[in-house]
Amino acid sequence: MAVEAFTLESAAVPDPDVDLVARHRAGDGRAFDEVYLRYSGMVYGLALRLSANPPEAEDLTQEVFLRIYRHLGSFRGGSSLKTWVYRVALNQCRSRFSRFRPPTQGLFEEGVEEAPQLRDPARFAEENALSHDTSRRVTEALARLPLVFREAVVLRDLEGLAYEEIADATGVRVGTVRSRIARGREQLRQLLGRAA
Repeated sequence: MAVEAFTLESAAVPDPDVDLVARHRAGDGRAFDEVYLRYSGMVYGLALRLSANPPEAEDLTQEVFLRIYRHLGSFRGGSSLKTWVYRVALNQCRSRFSRFRPPTQGLFEEGVEEAPQLRDPARFAEENALSHDTSRRVTEALARLPLVFREAVVLRDLEGLAYEEIADATGVRVGTVRSRIARGREQLRQLLGRAA
C-alpha cells in the first residue's frame, strides 16, 4: 500500500489576508473594503484606548486606513496582516500624539456616548455603577501612563496580543515588551491605588 508523502505545502491552509493583498495589488477595490471591514473595529478600539477620546479615535482610524490604502501593496508578509495593521495604527497614534495630546477625559464627559453595556437597572444598578466607576478610573489611569507603557498594556491586556505579536507591532524585542508591560501594570496599580 502506497503512502502519500505529507508536506507542509499540502497541509497549508491559504491565508485570506495574503489573498486580499494580492487582490489589492491587482487593482481590486473590494479587497481594501474587506481589509477595512475586517480591521476597522480593532483599529478604532486601539485608538480609543490610547487616546481616551472618541472623536480623536475616529480621526485616527481614518488616518490609519488612509495610510493602509496607500501602502497595502507594499505589505510583504514578514508578519501577519493583523500585526502590520497594528504597527501602522501604533505609528499613526505616536505621530499624532507627538504633535498633539488629546484631552484624556473624553470618554466620560457628559453627553459622550459610552460603549454599550448590558444592563438590568432593576437588579444590577449598584453593580453597574461600580463597573462604570471602575472603567472610568482605569481609563483615566491608562491615559496617565507614558505612551510606551500604555501601548504595551493595551496590546497585551485589552487587545490580547501575544508578546511576540506586540514585539513585531512595536518594533522592539520581546524582553522589552515584557519589561514595558510589567512597568506599565505597576504604574497602573499605583495610579489606581491613589485614586481609591
